[in-house]
Amino acid sequence: MNGLLSHEFMRNALLAAILVGVAAPAVGIYLVQRRQAIMGDGIGHVALTGVALGFLFQTSPVWTAVVVSALGAVAMELIRAHGHARGDLALAMLFYGGMAGGALIISLAPGASMASLNTYLWGSILTVSRADLLVMAVLAALVCAICFGLRRQLFAVCQDEAFARVTGLPVRLLNLLLAVTAAVTVTVAMRVVGLLLVSALMVVPVAAAQRVGRAFALTQGLAVVIGVLVCLGGTVGSYYVDVPSGPAIVVLAMAAFASLAVAGSVLAKLRSPRLSRSSASDRPRTGTMAAEVSVREPQESR
Repeated sequence: MNGLLSHEFMRNALLAAILVGVAAPAVGIYLVQRRQAIMGDGIGHVALTGVALGFLFQTSPVWTAVVVSALGAVAMELIRAHGHARGDLALAMLFYGGMAGGALIISLAPGASMASLNTYLWGSILTVSRADLLVMAVLAALVCAICFGLRRQLFAVCQDEAFARVTGLPVRLLNLLLAVTAAVTVTVAMRVVGLLLVSALMVVPVAAAQRVGRAFALTQGLAVVIGVLVCLGGTVGSYYVDVPSGPAIVVLAMAAFASLAVAGSVLAKLRSPRLSRSSASDRPRTGTMAAEVSVREPQESR
């Protein structure tokens, strides 16, 4: 382990893994709650155009990806909110348009090629620099501040928009804020797991935590712990085994889901006999009650 930490690029990679492991599940639980688990994948397609624009204008691809993906996420939310009959078709066009636009723009960028996008498509955590780490830390802090600071409000909106609107919450504003937060999370995670796999890191740790957690806050906290562990494990494993970090992280996340699914089933079976015994002890004895009624009724009639 000392040899691993002696390299600056590995120290940067481990810090980036922690940031992404916290931010991705923190916002992913809200997308799962509102049945929009695939939204991260769509934002990743749109963010590719932002990355390509960064190469074209010779500026930071992270910041251009933040702007473009945020605009795309807002467009997705507006389409969903208005409930167009062909909203799914519009979203599909937005997804694939973002991918095609990124491929087209990168061909126009001076000194860039499709190979330049591989770092962002599949992730390259070992190439994270100090400057990249600083940007990721700022964006991850913003994501965590929103996800944990507005947890009650966001949960209410994701659970039941109509009820949240009746209670006076700014539902439209919170929905747009959540969409932009998801877009920022995608850009934070794209250097770690890549734009094509970022949705898995936002969803799979949450799905794993739901197998054993019941309360929303507990599930969110457990999902963050799982996210950090799989990101660190995948990063360390990619260093020693010489495999891509993004796929390694996602495979570990899937393994965590499978393990907790088995553990959740075992716990459910252990709880069920206790619940049945407690319900049996609390159940009124209908035979005795019927006998008492049959005895009392003639006495009252006299």
